Amino acid sequence: MAKTCPLFGICGGCKYDFTAPDYQAKKLIHLRNIPITGDPIWVPNGIRRRADFAFASGVFGLFEQGSKNIVPVQNCPNLMPEINNILPDLAELPWVGAGACLITACDNGIDIAITSNVPYFTPDFRDAAMCLPVIRITWNDRTIKQTAQPIINFSGQSIPYPSGAFLQPSVAGADALRDLVVSRAHGAGRIADLFCGLGNFTFALNADGFDIVGTGVQRDLFKRPLTVGMLNQYDCVVMDPPRAGALAQCQELARSNVSRIIYVSCNPQTFVRDMEILTHGGYKNTELIPVDQFSGSTHWELFGVFTRD
Repeated sequence: MAKTCPLFGICGGCKYDFTAPDYQAKKLIHLRNIPITGDPIWVPNGIRRRADFAFASGVFGLFEQGSKNIVPVQNCPNLMPEINNILPDLAELPWVGAGACLITACDNGIDIAITSNVPYFTPDFRDAAMCLPVIRITWNDRTIKQTAQPIINFSGQSIPYPSGAFLQPSVAGADALRDLVVSRAHGAGRIADLFCGLGNFTFALNADGFDIVGTGVQRDLFKRPLTVGMLNQYDCVVMDPPRAGALAQCQELARSNVSRIIYVSCNPQTFVRDMEILTHGGYKNTELIPVDQFSGSTHWELFGVFTRD
């Protein structure tokens, strides 16, 4: 069967051809040791709103599979049209040095965050970048161009998007996770949203948010997890940590009286580790649903629910 992307197997952006008829079967192999309880949720491809490109020696694109060589990419079938539309212009910029270029389609336009081993952009690069149809461009935290504050909407709340901040890779994927969280948190009184980020769950749940950055209370939950006394104020705790998981926080939760924990994870390995801590503390995993949030990759998002008797 012909592939939609002519670069599949050349560029390292995707591990699997997400257009192939056996795509789902191949990806499900990565869950063979995970005790899932529900059917996977398959997020459509071609709707990614963020992508991390690379540049070096004047070449812009994605890393070649298994190497640090860069394959020029001017169209990726896994991305939103708004991002694909600017890739040819980005490829033509006078790139210097080497680094990464994170492109994010915000609700009101495109944001570009460049990190490089070269501390300063050149005048030629600045002049060319100013012509791009985007609302913000930063280079190592220095702003090259900004015509508007990039905005992301969560449950009717318009939140300023910090350059390079974490977002779920697609709106559909974020919505699917939020729908799961909100439905399973139904009936809970007071809710804590830990590792809340910009608030994908916080506003929909009317929860108390905690994270080192974002719209909630600023707190480094790796170094200073919510204590048992703090946790016992809540009926339900929602967590969506980075790939490192929530080891310290789960150790506190295992000793708490919280009746319901909803755990969203982008790393099945750390999820299983944390699940063992919670189950040893008396929690029961009542639901575990995989979400194909990262189409074409080996990565899975997991949605889990834990309760106490």
